[in-house]
Amino acid sequence: MISLRCQGSLLQISRILSLFLLSSYLLEETLCADIQWNGNWAFGCDFSGNDLDRAQVPGEQCGGQCSSNPQCTHFSWTRWNGGTCFLKRGSISKSNAIKTGDDSNVCGVIRETGGGGTQTGKTTRYWDCCKPSCSWNGKADVSNPVKTCRKDGFTQLWDVNAQSGCGGGEAYVCNDNIPWAVNDNLAYGFAAAHIKGSDERGWCCGCYKLDFTSGPVSGKSMIVQVVNTGGDLGENHFDLQIPGGGFGIFDGCTRQWGLAESVWGNRYGGVWSRDQCNALPQPIRDGCYWRFDWFKGADNPSVNFAPIQCPAELQRKSNCARK
Repeated sequence: MISLRCQGSLLQISRILSLFLLSSYLLEETLCADIQWNGNWAFGCDFSGNDLDRAQVPGEQCGGQCSSNPQCTHFSWTRWNGGTCFLKRGSISKSNAIKTGDDSNVCGVIRETGGGGTQTGKTTRYWDCCKPSCSWNGKADVSNPVKTCRKDGFTQLWDVNAQSGCGGGEAYVCNDNIPWAVNDNLAYGFAAAHIKGSDERGWCCGCYKLDFTSGPVSGKSMIVQVVNTGGDLGENHFDLQIPGGGFGIFDGCTRQWGLAESVWGNRYGGVWSRDQCNALPQPIRDGCYWRFDWFKGADNPSVNFAPIQCPAELQRKSNCARK
């Protein structure tokens, strides 16, 4: 039998525990409210538990590591052991993030429970060789405008005010803006885009994860950095930069490379076989092959998409990151 004194102690303990739990709850809510999100990632935060895997990579590569693993839904990065990316799985929301006392920590979500800002969209393809729209100064709050190159497609052109090769100038898209496979299920690349509810200031140099939902690439994903826009794009429309994908409105390729327009295929749609890629300039040929290999010749597949932390590999090529 428990004495009255013990019962009183238990009641006191119960009250203390209740106050402690309430204080912990309020503290957690306050900490979460202080997290400043940059799209789907933030500094100075963490997610506890649900570890899937880990990788020794710099913090800016942690989101890309998570995106390349189909089971990974969110991630945390800390300076532990020289810098460790903790891949995590399971249902998640930004509200589950915990604020830490170390602003070097990074946490982020690939997809939140219930969609997490995921939208539906469509894709097309193009390669017009023109200076990307986000290469002009002042388009968005970014580290630098998107890099452009001289006529060889390799030598960087430092003058951000240089006119586009499509308008008789010397600025062209760089050869390394072609897409490439990270693994069988994930690819990286660049795109022109028009996203509902935003504009160039909101999307220039931002990255998006495209989950293909139709055609032979259904189930595969691609992370693209938006470097261009287009007057002929509809809402939630990603125009993937693929050599041999068709000029679209503008043609800077015949001037840049000195090849007949017929070599580049149809103005909308481009070449229609892998063999035709062999006639394209060697420096961008692999991007054309990618379309028929990893992309399986898909013709404008639909997507589910969401904003994502840009992989460092894309930012290095474009020389552009959002602030």
